[in-house]
Amino acid sequence: MKFKHHQHGKLQSLFAQMLKKPTQTRLFSAIIQKQGYPKTPLNTTNKQDYCLPSFRNQKRYSTTVKKNPSFKQVSVEDISFFESVLGKQNILATKDLGGDCELTDLDSYNISWIPEFHGASKVVLLPTSATQVTVVPQGGNSGAQGGCVPVFDEIILCLSKMNQIRDLDHDSGALLCDAGCILENLNNYLGQYNLTMPIDLGAKGSCHIGGNISTNAGGVRYLKYGSLHGSVLGLEVLSDGTIINNMSKLRKDSTGYDLKQIFIGAEGTLGIVTGVSILAVQKPAFVNVAMLGLNSFDDVLKAFKYSKNHLSEILLAFEFWDADCMKSSLSFHKFQNPFSQNYSFYVLIETGGSNSHHDEQKLYKFLDEAMTKGVAANGVIAQDFTQQKKLWNIREGIIESLVKTGSPYKYDLSIPIGKLYDIVNDVKERLVNAGVYNEKVSSNEHKPLITSVNGFGHIGDGNLHLNVVANKFDKSLSQHIEPYVFEWTSKVHGSVSAEHGIGIAKPNCLKYTKSPEMIDMMKKIKKTFDPNGILNPYKVLPQ
Repeated sequence: MKFKHHQHGKLQSLFAQMLKKPTQTRLFSAIIQKQGYPKTPLNTTNKQDYCLPSFRNQKRYSTTVKKNPSFKQVSVEDISFFESVLGKQNILATKDLGGDCELTDLDSYNISWIPEFHGASKVVLLPTSATQVTVVPQGGNSGAQGGCVPVFDEIILCLSKMNQIRDLDHDSGALLCDAGCILENLNNYLGQYNLTMPIDLGAKGSCHIGGNISTNAGGVRYLKYGSLHGSVLGLEVLSDGTIINNMSKLRKDSTGYDLKQIFIGAEGTLGIVTGVSILAVQKPAFVNVAMLGLNSFDDVLKAFKYSKNHLSEILLAFEFWDADCMKSSLSFHKFQNPFSQNYSFYVLIETGGSNSHHDEQKLYKFLDEAMTKGVAANGVIAQDFTQQKKLWNIREGIIESLVKTGSPYKYDLSIPIGKLYDIVNDVKERLVNAGVYNEKVSSNEHKPLITSVNGFGHIGDGNLHLNVVANKFDKSLSQHIEPYVFEWTSKVHGSVSAEHGIGIAKPNCLKYTKSPEMIDMMKKIKKTFDPNGILNPYKVLPQ
């Protein structure tokens, strides 16, 4: 593979030139954005292939946003300037700005994959290297909190063309790459050298590593490899016109402030992540996948404790979901149920190690104890890669099935593990008492507004994805759910965002997890890095 290296002098001079133009500076209320639909880098000449239907009547935020009047609208003159920097072939613009696009042609950039979040940007910039990035943020369009789409008509800066692998240190496992590299492509590349990425997501075929880092994404390998705060070795970031190049391959470096950490999870509000140095991990030689059927959430917790005792060093993932999630995924995707009967809860376990016989023995011992003690009512073990993929497809297909068959109110929560599922039951009871939900209603009867209240997530790191699935978004329904969910989470000392970030959906909810002093400090940091407020505006911090 050919590696691409960057020279940065051009970028600094261009950004300096932009800052000398007040009208241009205010223009760049740019947005962190990455193309999230195709599984290969976007071919902009075929952009219409990825257009989505317009969902402009489905916007729903927990935060009310007013457009900043200091940001000017894009003009034809602005487009001419962009063309002088990037070239016309790397710009998508609407016809009123001299481009070739209708506004709907940009829907796959303006609308997140969860269509409740959308904007009306008329311009998409597609730089091919850091030397062409003249202004701010960028992230992934596979996000769930609207952090990667415009709120109004902000310019979209899409890094999908910055998709080159720069270097791989075979001794340390340090991978250096552009921020626009698709996660699955990185995994495939590393697989040639018996390495793998320390992060794995259901959206791996479309999400970009820069967006993963900008949202501090978690995923199913968090249990084994931990947070990106530990895996990221260095970053290349564009902030105020200065390229902060800290593409380090070192695992240990205690010289001064660890600046990269402040950009991890900042969602592009402090700077654009253009390059990444991340520590790849050894790829397991042998992988086993098992699925269990369980009768209660208490049994799920017991199974997790057993898995830590018996599987410990080879345990890669421990995922759970309830009966409603199972029904939704199987029904929507037409998957075959691996069990002959239904259960209240399901668990998927993945192990990975270097000794096939040893790993299988440990897994079978775990399953034997779980079944003998009545913790697991049933269980299956995949016999080959195809069966492993089928089991994983059920788990990874949950969120798509919920989004495409209803209007889900989605909550990404960190909750103490012992109380993880309590909120699902409490929300159910609250909505039943409010008369908007009846889980016993048959499919032939008149259904209330809510069709399902369910939960799934990552047991090992206390991350619950709570979903209240409605027939449609409704203001009267929202008040039964919010702020109750956030207040409940705060009372158990949880977090209102475990791995999806804040985006545009939750800035006003930050107070349920962070103290006023912490939020004030965040605002000071934002002011330092972005005094004009032009980096992914309206996101993360309350106005």
